[in-house]
Amino acid sequence: MKRKNVYLIPLLAALALALPACDRSSPSSDTPAADASQDRIVGSRKGDFGPPQGEPVNAILTSPPMVPPATGRTAPAKVIVELDVIEKVMPISEGVDYTFWTFGGTVPGSFIRVRQGDTVEFHLRNMPDSKMPHNIDLHGVTGPGGGAASSFTAPGHRTQFTFKALNAGLFVYHCATAPVGMHIANGMYGMILVEPPEGLPEVDREYYVMQGDFYTTGKYREKGLQPFDMEKAIDENPTYVLFNGSEGSTTGDNSLTAKVGETVRMYVGNGGPNLVSSFHVIGEIFDKVWYEGGTNYQENVQTTLIPAGGAAMMEFHLEVPGSYVLVDHSIFRAFNKGALAILKADGPENKAIYSGLEVDEMYLGDRAGDSLGAVAVAAKAQASGELTVEEQMAAGKELFMGTCSTCHQGNGEGMAGVFPPIAASDYIKADPKSLPRVILHGLQGKVTVNGEDYDSIMPPMNQLTDDEVANISTYVLNSWNNPGGKISKEEVAEIRTQKPANASAGH
Repeated sequence: MKRKNVYLIPLLAALALALPACDRSSPSSDTPAADASQDRIVGSRKGDFGPPQGEPVNAILTSPPMVPPATGRTAPAKVIVELDVIEKVMPISEGVDYTFWTFGGTVPGSFIRVRQGDTVEFHLRNMPDSKMPHNIDLHGVTGPGGGAASSFTAPGHRTQFTFKALNAGLFVYHCATAPVGMHIANGMYGMILVEPPEGLPEVDREYYVMQGDFYTTGKYREKGLQPFDMEKAIDENPTYVLFNGSEGSTTGDNSLTAKVGETVRMYVGNGGPNLVSSFHVIGEIFDKVWYEGGTNYQENVQTTLIPAGGAAMMEFHLEVPGSYVLVDHSIFRAFNKGALAILKADGPENKAIYSGLEVDEMYLGDRAGDSLGAVAVAAKAQASGELTVEEQMAAGKELFMGTCSTCHQGNGEGMAGVFPPIAASDYIKADPKSLPRVILHGLQGKVTVNGEDYDSIMPPMNQLTDDEVANISTYVLNSWNNPGGKISKEEVAEIRTQKPANASAGH
């Protein structure tokens, strides 16, 4: 009996090895054949579908956040793209202007959509009133410099080159004229989508959002026309980190929109020139993310990294209504440098999925509602020397809601035992200048307000400009039964230089 087992064991082992070998020789429908050499050919070697067919097609270009319609084609075409370089002054924040260099007059530049295998005839014009020569490097181009070597365009000139879109994916384009970093930092970037030959799955809405970091000589929200600061750019210390080229570009009246039950696809790029983006939508989870703009996707993603000069596609389905906040989750960039956008979803509540009530005005303040129109009015009045208390209060209210209301509440009552009230405050009445002083320098140590002791920490808000501090202070002084009065920009500038002993380090 024992001898029979000795022979049986090797026989069973041989059968076990033979069975998988038989399976491998007869591949199933969902298992690629080992010798299917065609399946090993990837990328540009699979992207040439022959010469263009039919009449040439003029590409439809769109400004952010809009996306051109799907090509809807099943064969390669000759696609003509005409893109203009325009240097122009535009707002980078409320009351702050910047001289942008643009593709198509917007930051980011026009969105381009073609199909894999298309032959693209690219025309680049540099407007006659431009001060600089420019070119274009499209990351979706196979060829020297991504087209930059063939598109150096002086002011008042037009260049042309042709390429075949061999690789499907979402690609960044940017200017590559020296100094390259300066051209990109001034807004010279955009995206080109090369659809796969079968197209992309249909969705209800598509949006185009692109992050960029900007470097101005003035501080964050410092008013007036701000020049580019090369030293800050080299040090990678941006003044602003923004979606679509300006603070508030996709908030308030400009928010992205959708409806409950819809699927949204976002084409998100990062122009850089320096920072990597940690892109996140607060309150949503990405059902799919085509990471780095390529062919494969990951599912159920909370936050995705987008490198400078890179892109990603993501889809999510909206189950409940509300304001969904797009941020760079390197979070100080969102709330202190401007990297914040909003998608507003309308539709019926679904209490089974989410039961809470939205209070995003307490979390986001001014950015969840209307744009900062009153701040712009106050900035213009300040520049002309005609700023009134009423204008200060209107601007101060909007700034207060975005900066101070989370702790002190929108009605100034604070939180008992934690954050002191600034409504009917005997602390403020005794020393109205305490408002700008505490805003600028913070406060630590025990204080008594309206007979109650507080020992929390107020962090310094010295990122605010002098006129913003003056407007917030004036708003608080004239609200909630406080004593009234006016704080000027000049008074704030002087207080900024005088750090008190009880100033806070912010922690």
